[in-house]
Amino acid sequence: MTNESTDKSLPVATWKNDKDHSRLGFTVTHMMINDIVGQFNTFEVTITASKPDFSDASIELRADVKSVDTNSEMRDEDLRSADFFDAAKYPTIHFKSTAIEGIMENQYKLSGDITMHGITKEITVDFIYRGTVLNPNTKKTTAGFQVLTTLKRSDFKIGLILPFDGLKDDVLIKADGEFPKQ
Repeated sequence: MTNESTDKSLPVATWKNDKDHSRLGFTVTHMMINDIVGQFNTFEVTITASKPDFSDASIELRADVKSVDTNSEMRDEDLRSADFFDAAKYPTIHFKSTAIEGIMENQYKLSGDITMHGITKEITVDFIYRGTVLNPNTKKTTAGFQVLTTLKRSDFKIGLILPFDGLKDDVLIKADGEFPKQ
């Protein structure tokens, strides 16, 4: 299934992440004994869909690499450096979906291209639609989503200066968010 709706009579709706109720997080194993968690504090996600179950969703994400936050300023500066993300040269992580496939009710495999550290790769993520409610504070219809995937640092040449046992290659990505309808 592609991102194009098969029913052209349905209007396309746009949904944008609520910054106060959304998180783009990651977890990586350090020294093979401890998980370090972090997040990108500045990011924007736009979802467009015409179907109420989001089975035709198209998603685009942009994250500011300089906003990386692991609760350690020294580590965050290291992550922003040329040894890792090289935020001065590659300031943005970008993802744009190319296809969506239903797995079961409200659960999808979302494929797309991610560009990080100057390298673009096709990836597939678990995309979970968690429901839609009317937010009593904003009076806006709001949808909830979760994204899960694992990326390899080596695929993007991030942090290759470390010995193999210093930092695991696999990085778990977990994003959660509330998306008011625009």
